[in-house]
Parts: sequence; C-alpha cells; structure tokens
Amino acid sequence: MTEQKKKIDFNIIKNAPTDGHRGFGVGALSLENVSPVIIDINEGEAFVDIGAMHARSAVEKRVKFSPNRDEVPEEGAKPYWLVWVTIERKEEGSYYAGVTACEMIVNKEKRRGYKSLPEHVNRLDKSMKRHIIVDHMDDRSKKILADFLKGHDENMWNLSSEELKKALRLKE
Repeated sequence: MTEQKKKIDFNIIKNAPTDGHRGFGVGALSLENVSPVIIDINEGEAFVDIGAMHARSAVEKRVKFSPNRDEVPEEGAKPYWLVWVTIERKEEGSYYAGVTACEMIVNKEKRRGYKSLPEHVNRLDKSMKRHIIVDHMDDRSKKILADFLKGHDENMWNLSSEELKKALRLKE
C-alpha cells in the first residue's frame, strides 16, 4: 500500500492563518486587507472588482492573456491598470498602506489581452508589504486613482503616508 502525502496548496484565507491551531498550513497567506482596483483609463473611472484576486475580473473574463504585447490586436484594445490596495490600521484609524499598479491591455472583441502574470503576483506581494509603486503610471491614471481613494474614504486618505500622496501628485 502506498502512503498518500499531504499536498500543500497555496491557501488564500479570510482570517488570521494561525487562529486556533499551530499545525499543518500555518503560514498560509491572508488577503483580507487587499483590494484590487481596476482603472479604465479610456473611461476615466476606477472600481473594485474582487474577481481580480483570481484573475477573474469583468475585464479579464473570456480573454486569453499573453505576456507579449504584440499578440494583442491594436484595433479595439483598451488600456487598464490593476492596482493592489492594502489597507492597514493604526491608532487613528485605517489608511492606505500599500498601493502597487500593474498594466493590462485588453481587446474584448478579439478575446486577447496582455499582462505579465509574474508582475501581477509580485506587485500584489509588494502591496502587502506596504510598498508604493505607481511611478510608472501616466498622470491621468494617477489622478483617477487618487480621486477614487479620496472618494472612497477621505479619512483613510488623510491618514495615509506622504509617500503615497506624493507618488499620486501630478507632474507640473
């Protein structure tokens, strides 16, 4: 008889990973305080789409993605940003602690898109580690994101770091 080994899967869980036990699975990743914000650059809007946590946002559904931009037909393609926003809490209240952006290009009609999956995963990790990485975004997108974050909760914006506020200021 062969012994079945326990398979270790990547776990995404809601609450603290060590609540109640210290056995198998300790150290699993909690994404409870991370939200994916999609910026539609052409429409000038930002929205939260939880489906992006598993690459299943409305923008990503029914699209075959490639790490090569040249494989996306230009006619009908739209640029997007997927922004990982991590919220942290301090004595004064919650604030935007980590904000990192990843580029996407989607042609819904042709069902083709561009994104770098390693970049998306690494930026999610950086956001969870409280990094601010938005310097590669265009000014229009930075303004859309800043307006969205302020509009979502102005107190959270006010409690956020000067680094974030400076990073989202427009160039003059």
